[in-house]
Amino acid sequence: MSEKTERTLRRRAIRMLAQGHPPSAIVKRLGRSRGWLSKWRQRYGQAGVKGLHAHSRRPRQCPQAWPTSMRKLIVQTRRRLGRAQAGLVGAGAIRRELKKLMPRQSLPSERTIGRVLRQAKLIAPLSADGSAYFPAPSEELAGSLDALDWTCRYLEGGAKIYAFHTLNLRTRTMTQTLADNKSLATVYQHVLDSWKTLGIPNFLQTDNDAIFCGGYKAPRIFGTFTRLCLFVGVELIFLPYAEPKCNSAVERLNGLWGGAAFWQRHHFRCPGDVHRLSPAFLRWYRDDYTPPMLAGLTPGQAQRREDRPRLTRVLLHSLSDPLPITAGRVHFLRRVQPSGTIRLLNEAWRVGKRLAGHYVWATLTTHRHTLEFWHRRNPHTDWRMIKHLPYEIAEPVRRLQPDFAKLFTMS
Repeated sequence: MSEKTERTLRRRAIRMLAQGHPPSAIVKRLGRSRGWLSKWRQRYGQAGVKGLHAHSRRPRQCPQAWPTSMRKLIVQTRRRLGRAQAGLVGAGAIRRELKKLMPRQSLPSERTIGRVLRQAKLIAPLSADGSAYFPAPSEELAGSLDALDWTCRYLEGGAKIYAFHTLNLRTRTMTQTLADNKSLATVYQHVLDSWKTLGIPNFLQTDNDAIFCGGYKAPRIFGTFTRLCLFVGVELIFLPYAEPKCNSAVERLNGLWGGAAFWQRHHFRCPGDVHRLSPAFLRWYRDDYTPPMLAGLTPGQAQRREDRPRLTRVLLHSLSDPLPITAGRVHFLRRVQPSGTIRLLNEAWRVGKRLAGHYVWATLTTHRHTLEFWHRRNPHTDWRMIKHLPYEIAEPVRRLQPDFAKLFTMS
């Protein structure tokens, strides 16, 4: 009930008291308690009609408020991270940096850091309903879609082991590669193995890690991984910066492997232990695990219904070295900054301040040398093109090889 309606009830209760109605009849008539009536009767006696207005519930003191010096340090850290050649700039990264500077001091939460950054206009404000509409690729695209991500865990003595996961978002079948590094060679081999096992998808979504996007040193850079996807006809989708929730399905898979379903059940002394035991997790995931979206099926059962072209030995041998830029499309999902800009391939592009905080979809078509920006306000509205711009590529763009083009016309 609104405050205006509540004030009307309070005034009515006071009038009824003045007219001599008993309190029991008043609370019964108005549907309120005796405590409620006593409270507003006392407030009216102390301040008259003004006493019938509700008091602010905001605390007079905020014991958790952070000093100006800490707020300035958060802003300075955000700007310093933004000038680095690579790395994250979100609240989590900032808090880790602050922890290095002040290991023994109490620090603001990530939520507080985000609020400070919004107040400093360094990140987009939250939309009116608390979250902008995110056009999830799995809901927007017609065609097979995989998600790719990696996670890592520490072993005794400080050694790291990396786990690369590719997930079929329709069947929830996955492939895994374990390695002691996250180099380009590792992810390159992982995705080739995935295409042999799961088949080649129409689309592949991933985050903006340097091994996927090609790095942050030069504008309009087409990294080896991007070139590989273009060469086989896969349309890459780069998800928004520092928003792991946008890749939540594969993030949950990372959590299964790195949490109670596997990692926490064992004591790993060396990488060999992980390699030896991880197949048990893969079998459990394929044959026993029933993801909620599969309605009781296991990924292995769902995969039997999947019909995708696979990467054969003949197709594998047709991959050239070095890889050219091939005709195709690369997509970027981005959240518009307060300045009205987004970044893709190490360049800032203006889309308009009125879309600050909203997500836009950018599509780069290599053989047409064009870049398009699209926006959809909510799932009930149509997509609207915001801009259509030329995008010059400094090297020749090759045609998609017939053997790979044929795969998707037959699927």
